[in-house]
Amino acid sequence: MRTYLTVLTTTDTKELAYKISNFLVENRLAACVQIIGPIESVYIWKEKVENSKEYLLLIKTHHELYLQVEESIKTLHTYDTPEIIALPIRYGYYKYKQWIDEVTKRNY
Repeated sequence: MRTYLTVLTTTDTKELAYKISNFLVENRLAACVQIIGPIESVYIWKEKVENSKEYLLLIKTHHELYLQVEESIKTLHTYDTPEIIALPIRYGYYKYKQWIDEVTKRNY
């Protein structure tokens, strides 16, 4: 049984969010990427509390493509340490999962 994922990453600009999203979808590493933002992020970086505006990407894919998605994000991203985390989609409408398979099928 295939495991589907929502991979999350953030960017500092809308342009970079679109660049990563378009690359993943055009290369069929993701079926869909939703861009949310700007959002406010509060985090510690180099021992200092930071506050910045970011864009959140919700990337729909499956576990067979995770490493390719991660590598693509790392290559395209401008952050030294970008957030790249994957959450399993435990339940989901079967037709939506079939659609993910259809649009990403040439990559696994």
